[in-house]
Amino acid sequence: MTGEWQTWERRESGPPDADLTVLCLPGGMCTARSYAELMAEPALAEAHLVAVTLPGHGGTPPPQDLSVEHYAAMTAGLADEIGCDAVVGFSMGANVAIEMVGSGAFHGPVVLLAPSFSRRDEAAFMRGIDRLSRVLGPLPYSAMLKMIGMAVKGNPLPPERLDELVADLRRNDPTFVRGAVHEYLQYLDRYGSVAGRLGDADVPTWVVHGEIGDGGITDDERATLQACPQVTQMTIPGRCFFIPNEEPALVAGLVRQALGQPVP
Repeated sequence: MTGEWQTWERRESGPPDADLTVLCLPGGMCTARSYAELMAEPALAEAHLVAVTLPGHGGTPPPQDLSVEHYAAMTAGLADEIGCDAVVGFSMGANVAIEMVGSGAFHGPVVLLAPSFSRRDEAAFMRGIDRLSRVLGPLPYSAMLKMIGMAVKGNPLPPERLDELVADLRRNDPTFVRGAVHEYLQYLDRYGSVAGRLGDADVPTWVVHGEIGDGGITDDERATLQACPQVTQMTIPGRCFFIPNEEPALVAGLVRQALGQPVP
């Protein structure tokens, strides 16, 4: 496994020799450039941000093992190599971050944007497509990728930026997406809910969800997180689909907190 991340697609910002380094993990099917807005935030100009496209996502070469555990092990190796001080993860990337700290492979603070702690938290259409794909193979995902532009219609991002994000999503191979989503849901099922893993990890954690648009969280999971003094929960009012892109200043402030820096 050593060094395999050298070939991963990545984007970087800030001084390479900065005192503080942040690893940014995109959501499922997204790429490293989905963190462009966060990297442009002045509040993080002095930190070294490294965003990577998880293998297989965005049309990149996939690993043989698509389990969340394997992604977390690979990513923890990268975090160690770059001297990572904090991890930011969005959606599926947030779940990889949860497994990194839950397995003890990473011991630093994590900022989790729109994580799903259980299958129930995932959007109903995604759970439905997974079941349908057991019968129809990758066809449901092929159709989903073709219609992804309609799904994000009305998003507040500038049209040209939204076009870039949609183009990255459409680069995905439906066969890979079918396998990756199924492994991801199976991972959630193995635990019932991974919320408790954050308590066991005992690392500073920020959990952020949009009020509408990025999945859900059950009352039991909220209670589990509230019982963890090192976990801070936040809900963004209204609809929010791409948190790192739509709320970069808010996320930058949380990253500064994770790095132990004052928020401007």
